Amino acid sequence: MSRMHLNDVDLNLLRLFDAVYRARSVSRAADRLGLTQPAASQGLTRLRTLIRDPLFMRAAGGVQPTPKAERLAPAVASALATLELALGESAGFDPAAAQRTFRIHMSDIGEGRFLPELMVALREEAPGVRIETLPLPREQITDALDSGRIDFAFGFLPAVRDTQRTELLRDRYIVLLREGHPFTRKRRAGAALLHAMRELEYVNVRTHADTLRILQRLRVEDRLRLTTEHFMVLPAIVRATDLAVVMPRNIALGFAAQGGYAIVEPPVAGRDFTVSLHWSRRFEADPGNAWLRGRIEALFREGE
Repeated sequence: MSRMHLNDVDLNLLRLFDAVYRARSVSRAADRLGLTQPAASQGLTRLRTLIRDPLFMRAAGGVQPTPKAERLAPAVASALATLELALGESAGFDPAAAQRTFRIHMSDIGEGRFLPELMVALREEAPGVRIETLPLPREQITDALDSGRIDFAFGFLPAVRDTQRTELLRDRYIVLLREGHPFTRKRRAGAALLHAMRELEYVNVRTHADTLRILQRLRVEDRLRLTTEHFMVLPAIVRATDLAVVMPRNIALGFAAQGGYAIVEPPVAGRDFTVSLHWSRRFEADPGNAWLRGRIEALFREGE
């Protein structure tokens, strides 16, 4: 069997492979690359023939990579990121004219808090720049940054090490209740408030380990009545029921400003945390990376 060589592969096919791998969809990948779906399908067929592997199989809502595609993906992402960095260093970065996609690890809580303001700023200053959020398991974040699979990681990520980082803001976990909740009729503080927190029933998000950590420190795990998959449904549940939810104060204040909510701040150990922006030293000199870092810091760093 003859061996495939690099000169057999069109660079655009690798960009297509990368886009399909990230999007898990041929149609979404085509949209992001400015291709028609037939053109994307034809390109994928060419690449499958060259690599002698199906690469992606049909799945609910899109496609799933084959084991061969999983092995190729980090190398392709790293190669494309290296090339983009080299081109960026020679051409600079003009935000007003740039056509570039940045990928950011961000939780659904972070999306709700930070994306609206960021997208308003990009619309005004860099209308051709696109943002994709790509939430990853925390143990994969450092490698994903170094390989170029993501450009930034955003959030409270104390387990993410060996990255460049800058602190954006400090926050704390609080408990959000509906306005008029019976719990709010009594004024309590200190140990009395901590003890009273065990009277409440709670809702939590499965993927948010840090809020579960606070529930454990409050010693109310047995009072957990609902576990959901997504954060953004929680405020509606809290407003309609007597359930309580642990969440960052910075985000809770946004809900409270709309009316219908009350905030309780139990003095539980470990409630304070820091939101940081992480990136790879490998791409630190990239003009686009540096520009977006600066905009994020200007928008969200406390005191800016």
